[in-house]
Amino acid sequence: MVTTDSDARASKWSMRSLMAGQSIWIGLIFVALVILFTVISGDAFASLPNARNILAGVAIMIIISLGQMMVILTAGIDLSIGGVLVFSGVVAAMTMNAFAGSIAGILLGLLAAIVSGAVWGLINGFLVTKARIPPIIATLGTLGMSMGLALVLTSGIDLRAPLPLVEGLGSSTVLGFIPWIAIIALALAGVVALVLSQTVFGRHTYAIGASAPAAERAGISVTRHLITVYAVAGLLVGIASFVSLARFGTTTLSGHAEDALKAITAVVLGGTSLFGGIGVVRGVVLGAFIPVILLNGFVIAGVQAYWQQFAIGLVLVVAVYIDRRRHATTGPRRRTKKQQSSPTPIDTHQGR
Repeated sequence: MVTTDSDARASKWSMRSLMAGQSIWIGLIFVALVILFTVISGDAFASLPNARNILAGVAIMIIISLGQMMVILTAGIDLSIGGVLVFSGVVAAMTMNAFAGSIAGILLGLLAAIVSGAVWGLINGFLVTKARIPPIIATLGTLGMSMGLALVLTSGIDLRAPLPLVEGLGSSTVLGFIPWIAIIALALAGVVALVLSQTVFGRHTYAIGASAPAAERAGISVTRHLITVYAVAGLLVGIASFVSLARFGTTTLSGHAEDALKAITAVVLGGTSLFGGIGVVRGVVLGAFIPVILLNGFVIAGVQAYWQQFAIGLVLVVAVYIDRRRHATTGPRRRTKKQQSSPTPIDTHQGR
């Protein structure tokens, strides 16, 4: 029996209701953190320069979280983000410096970052699908490989980005306080949302996350699709590496060890289920603010770095626990609906 239009509408309504509730919770957490750090740190936190700094940090977090979301939607995970970001940034910096920081060199650096990230994504995809290595192990391996190669290429010494990139993309703002990199991040979020909600690729992504065997029976090439998803995730990390170079002016070799942890936190906080098949881009964008504000507030308040790591880990554990409880409640209903319908993946979740 084919899923009816009323079933599809009910599923969409349920998704919207779930995400609306998630957005409210994120909003409440956001307000609570802002009030807390304003009380603790006063004007140092609640200032225009710091707001600009937070938005710049959120921009990078959004970009890497978009790729992480797509992977998690398929019931996978990508732990290689930090290493791939550093490696792509190193390749981009070397390319740009080889051309003396010219405009052409900067554009080639962007291309090098994107290609580097996509290649690592392809490697992840092949390891997961062809070698049948669990995603958590495969991407943990490529994390070490990519970071190791980055250190080999640089001898462990940070490379500087060309000054025109830092003074241009890295420092320019809109309306005096909105960084251009934040505009870029929102544009990418819009593209990903459109792809997930309005294209066959998006529908297949959700279908694979809901049930890969059912998607395979329905004629979806799960292997090819998963490879593509991991490649796109790597591509987005490559873009994030270029944006990071523009913001910090250096490759920051030791500054991305926790990127995967933060991205997973943002994605799960935003309502994307670690069990796959559920999630929207809007939630990821909102969720990206929480780890960034936490770290920013702790730094300004003078809290030790160890406690910063503890806080992010605690937030992730709580978010995963909530996701597991939600899955325990909604999972049986989803399985029942699948058994009553054909394996054709026509349940179109909204990706915005």
